[in-house]
Amino acid sequence: MGSFNVQWPEQQTELHFSPPRELRCFTHRPRSLHALLENALANHADNTALVCEAQRLSYAALNHRVAQLAASWQQLGVQPGDRIALLLGNRIEFVLCLLAATRLGAITVPLSVREQTPGLHYMLTHCAAVMLVHEATLAGVLPSANDLPGIRWRISVGACDGALLFDELLTDQLLTQAAAVNEEDTAVILYTSGTTGRPKGAMLSHLGIIHSCMHYQAGMNLGPGDVSMAAVPLSHVTGLVALITSMLLVAGTLVILPAFKAPLFLQLAQQERMTHSLMVPAMYNLCLLQPDFAQFDLSHWRIGAYGGAPMPVASIEALAAVLPQLVLMNCYGATETTSPATMMPPGMTAAHNDTVGRALVCADIKVVDDEGQTVAAGEMGEIWIKGPMVVSGYWHNPEATAQEFVDGYWKSGDMGSLDAQGYVRILDRKKDMLNRGGYKIYCIEVENTLYQHPAVVECAIVGKPCPVLGERVHAFVSVREPVSAADLTAFCQSRLSREKVPESFTLSELALPRNANGKLMKRQMRESLLATLGA
Repeated sequence: MGSFNVQWPEQQTELHFSPPRELRCFTHRPRSLHALLENALANHADNTALVCEAQRLSYAALNHRVAQLAASWQQLGVQPGDRIALLLGNRIEFVLCLLAATRLGAITVPLSVREQTPGLHYMLTHCAAVMLVHEATLAGVLPSANDLPGIRWRISVGACDGALLFDELLTDQLLTQAAAVNEEDTAVILYTSGTTGRPKGAMLSHLGIIHSCMHYQAGMNLGPGDVSMAAVPLSHVTGLVALITSMLLVAGTLVILPAFKAPLFLQLAQQERMTHSLMVPAMYNLCLLQPDFAQFDLSHWRIGAYGGAPMPVASIEALAAVLPQLVLMNCYGATETTSPATMMPPGMTAAHNDTVGRALVCADIKVVDDEGQTVAAGEMGEIWIKGPMVVSGYWHNPEATAQEFVDGYWKSGDMGSLDAQGYVRILDRKKDMLNRGGYKIYCIEVENTLYQHPAVVECAIVGKPCPVLGERVHAFVSVREPVSAADLTAFCQSRLSREKVPESFTLSELALPRNANGKLMKRQMRESLLATLGA
């Protein structure tokens, strides 16, 4: 597969956040999200910024709409620091809202469109959002006005009773002056589930987002001629940072796919001359499964980045055979690291496919034992990550911040190793978590939901192997009275986002297996599940 040399921008050591963290930062950088749009506008106003279905916006047109929206929001009363929640799918309005909030110095809180009412209520209340912009089709899952008295404005994309219409806010008034922000200020709050089952609001700073964008820019040699495809959710850190803001930084084009369907993805990739993508391996595999894959003209596609799961060797070989110019690059990171902490050096995927690449130039990665001491090269331990892109902590959650951050390092919960060449291997998960097609699912959250069902005595969530998604959610459930898998599925569907709902069950009136200390023996359950599958 193809390759190129990476030229990293100049770096210097700086102190940021409180308590102070000594961080390696890019010396010359934009200082806010707004500066990304400002720079693109100054240098490439006529470049196509966004494409979504029939809509195409240049950077000049994008800026005009952002100015319209920001003016309307300011007139409504939105203040710097206010939280603006977005319950939007992949659409141009998502980008407009992000940039309008940035222009006002407000904080964007993207929420997954898969989220259900209890989760939405918790997150909207916890961040004290004053505005909610939502899909009209999702009105049915929104908490009531009485349950969310802090929401002063509900704005609907599409007609919806009791909400302002998004399109009616795009008036003749324009707000061109951006509010002053400090680069350490929180720009975005992204909620990430934790082992407690309660989501935590990771505070993504302007500083962190800018550094992640610059890592992508240099690491993937991105420029104004690049065309990227947003096939993953824009509300996820990958969609938000790897795609929206990284394309803004380089004044490239972002083609927004409302929902991933392999045939449509390939059609658009050919039509728009896509050069760059960042998806989960399952999406590449689904493309390869298309019988006419080789007939599409994908000769412009030069970067195929992926994360969330390993890329099967067979997939790497199949892509190399059809697209020899494509550089496959594994990226590893998390919401707390504002996207990438490692990246595969160009051209090294085949030789180091059992790794997630090497630490990015501004990232410090160490592997530690249970006492927090650094282990020798090649030895397994927990991966800790530090850098300007690592979040300062969790919104209004000092306990979780103190627990998960040490001396500026974020404790990832992933078990792995760092070899003498600097390649990082992810070997296991310290946290009880599944990975379904790139979606991280904390077992405790699903288990806590099942425990609310009156028929459930005890339960355990394990991963069921899947050749496309990696893992699917399987539930072992001990019941006190007869209950069907369909009943439990419906119960979970009303309380959990779609990817977290168990897709299969093992139901029994017998107690689940436990060891001498009373701990559920999930390994034994996994083995019994594999045995029933003939694996």
